[in-house]
Amino acid sequence: MTQPGIFALGTPEHCYLELDLAPGAGAEQLVRGIAGLTGPLSSTGGVNLVVGFRPELWAEVAPADAPADAASWTEDLVGAGQYRMPATQHDAWVWIAGGNRTAVFDNARVVLAELAGTARVGAEVTGWLYRHDRDLTGFIDGTENPSLLSAAQVAAVPDGEPGAGASIVLFQVWRHDTATWESLGEHGQEQMMGRTKADSIELDDDEMLPSAHVARTTVEVDGEERQIFRRNVAYGGVTDHGTAFVGFARDQWRMAEMLRRMAGATDGVRDGLTGFLTPLTGAYYTCPSVDALARFAPPEED
Repeated sequence: MTQPGIFALGTPEHCYLELDLAPGAGAEQLVRGIAGLTGPLSSTGGVNLVVGFRPELWAEVAPADAPADAASWTEDLVGAGQYRMPATQHDAWVWIAGGNRTAVFDNARVVLAELAGTARVGAEVTGWLYRHDRDLTGFIDGTENPSLLSAAQVAAVPDGEPGAGASIVLFQVWRHDTATWESLGEHGQEQMMGRTKADSIELDDDEMLPSAHVARTTVEVDGEERQIFRRNVAYGGVTDHGTAFVGFARDQWRMAEMLRRMAGATDGVRDGLTGFLTPLTGAYYTCPSVDALARFAPPEED
């Protein structure tokens, strides 16, 4: 079973903790500590908790439950004109989401207290849902997401494959240059995005720029689109803000190829949005199945 919090839509408040092993701590100690947190296998305490590990760390501890192509992001992605997406890989990733900021804040502090001596915070991002389903560009986010009925087919490693039930997450923080973006006006923004702003209708082929975000992020193999499941949120304050990109997939290749296309590494054409959004971080994590995590959790008390 895939971690249910991945599909728990609608939570307005979010916290993402990227963790590194504390000095002297081992990989299995970290996995056992995170697996033992209250709520990683279900929704408790008013929050959803989703956890992931640096792919090689998880494969070291549970090789039979490791997705085949999951790997850390260790080198900056260099695209057209020396454009760069930075690699900022950490050892573990914890996503706490809930209905109010207090619940998320309090539960995040519990997570860190439980992991004291095992892990330390490498990075922290807090976020929220902006205008229900839009990002800070003003456009609807996740228009191409599969429905919840088929999301698991996109986000989870299928049965019979290594790491069945696991998901691979791409986590990136993108800072927005909102003033410059807004100076484009609605028509200019629609050209950059490849969709209408009001109702998110994809532009016709004869209107779609090769650099439009829609064109660059569509990954196809033999005419079939390789989708991902997005759970993006807005982060930051009035003077410094952007998008926390949270994308889940059954294999890492489709997400890596999407980023290569955005950076112009495949054909020299960069995503138009990269002129207005700057990637600050980049990492991949394996989010093990509930069954795999449960093997490292402490026994339940009677």
